[in-house]
Amino acid sequence: MKLRLSFYLFIGLLAATVTACKNHEQKASAGMGITKADFGEVDGKKVFLFTLTNSKGNQVKITNYGGTVTSWTSADKQGKRSDIVLGYDSLSGYLAHPPYFGALIGRYGNRIANGKFTLDGTTYTLATNNGKNHLHGGNKGFDKVVWDAVTENDSTPALVLSYVSKDGEEGYPGTLRVKVRYHYTNDDALEIEYWAETDKATPVNLTNHSYFNLTGDVSNTILDHRLWVDADHYTPVDTTLIPTGEIKAVKGTPFDFTQAEKIGARIASVPGGYDHNFVLNKKDTAISLAAVLSDSTSGRKLEVFTTEPGLQFYSGNFLDGTLKTSAGKAINQHTGLCLETQHFPDSPNEPAFSSTILMPGKQYHSLTRYKLSLQ
Repeated sequence: MKLRLSFYLFIGLLAATVTACKNHEQKASAGMGITKADFGEVDGKKVFLFTLTNSKGNQVKITNYGGTVTSWTSADKQGKRSDIVLGYDSLSGYLAHPPYFGALIGRYGNRIANGKFTLDGTTYTLATNNGKNHLHGGNKGFDKVVWDAVTENDSTPALVLSYVSKDGEEGYPGTLRVKVRYHYTNDDALEIEYWAETDKATPVNLTNHSYFNLTGDVSNTILDHRLWVDADHYTPVDTTLIPTGEIKAVKGTPFDFTQAEKIGARIASVPGGYDHNFVLNKKDTAISLAAVLSDSTSGRKLEVFTTEPGLQFYSGNFLDGTLKTSAGKAINQHTGLCLETQHFPDSPNEPAFSSTILMPGKQYHSLTRYKLSLQ
């Protein structure tokens, strides 16, 4: 009788333990998924803020205004959660036109010389919104429009944005239909996948313009971050940051990040700071590791994987303290950096660069993966 009672007591305790474990797992993942909140209105269209939460409780927030990544919060090596990208917690911050914080960039990421290119014998004139050059899609690029949004919440959260850019918008030929999917995984990777189709030949170069600061505190610069880039060559630029057309070896220059190096180690040797396209050591369009960024203070490491042939490394040179965070902290020079996956700047005017022209009947496709971890 005692044996039988002991057996049933054991079974009862085992069942209670299993139930407790399941309840704990459910609580741990209870917040996992995607939520939607009102974020304002632009051009008579509703703007929303979407929060993607993974099984670790880490979060990425994205708004359909400009496809903007507004925040990415994660735990550092001490377990303290903080935001690793520059952004705002209200729409007003973005309507003041900060320098593309977290934005989805198009039709053409980076610069086109003199705002002109010739295609099939026709010269197209674009907005010159960066001195004499065209930058990031013009006066009202993809970063300043309201995208249609659909959420996915299967095993992990995802957000799909779509936009139709009409023929002639910002001077570009063809009606371009664009779809972008943001997927936040349980291993802390933000995947951004792009598709586009057109009814006329047109240049397309889509990217994301997030500014990273792995310390999680904009009071710190990124100069002590270490960077590795899988690139033996880069494209030198003129004084207006337009490529000269040359593809130059990084060896023996301040652009050599083939071994991980502190960003601040040689930045003084680069007039104005880093704002250059690196030619990735890629043989095909398969996704592969392009760069690794790390910070010893927080213990965070960011790996960048992409299908693209180039990577624009920008060291936040034009940040000057004028802009403030939502908490009122000044955003000073070198307090954020960008690692923008891309085709090369000014490719429509450089026949030696790989083509960015999308033809009717063809599909543009690109995938970039930002993978966050602790060292």
